[in-house]
Amino acid sequence: MPRAGIALGSNLGDRLENLRAACGRLREIANDGDLLTAPVYRTAPVDCPDGSPEFYNSVVEIGFDGSASELLDITQRIERDLGRTAAGRNAPRVVDIDLLYFGDETISSDSLALPHPRITVRRFVLQPLADIRPNLVLAGYESSVRQLLMKLISDEPELEVVSRFLTAARHDL
Repeated sequence: MPRAGIALGSNLGDRLENLRAACGRLREIANDGDLLTAPVYRTAPVDCPDGSPEFYNSVVEIGFDGSASELLDITQRIERDLGRTAAGRNAPRVVDIDLLYFGDETISSDSLALPHPRITVRRFVLQPLADIRPNLVLAGYESSVRQLLMKLISDEPELEVVSRFLTAARHDL
């Protein structure tokens, strides 16, 4: 059964609760409820319209028995169920769910590209991914996630942890 990496982001409403709701829905579809979760980071908006609010971002990894395209359909449904609307590319959003990788598959289609084409240039993705899978080598790459993060050249500011626990409110910083 493949493991799937999934990026979560929110910059509207109760951002932490939005991420927790998305995480809860992903736990429901994960094989045996198995879910790795990274800390939640406060991040500056990247490639977003001027005046966009800051994001909360994290990464989770699940085991999933279906295909990558089935998982994409499910994550898009979760986005809609949690209040995401079609407001334009990179517009502020209640929740954003992106597939980062699906096992060792390489996919390039109109609807899905895996590994995610911008995974190696986004600190807000690489940092939380390195927290849970530092030694992962993505399909088509030679360096581990930790190595990719160490080599990252980015204008993004350092990330600030806002919660170490995505799945429950009991231990927030």
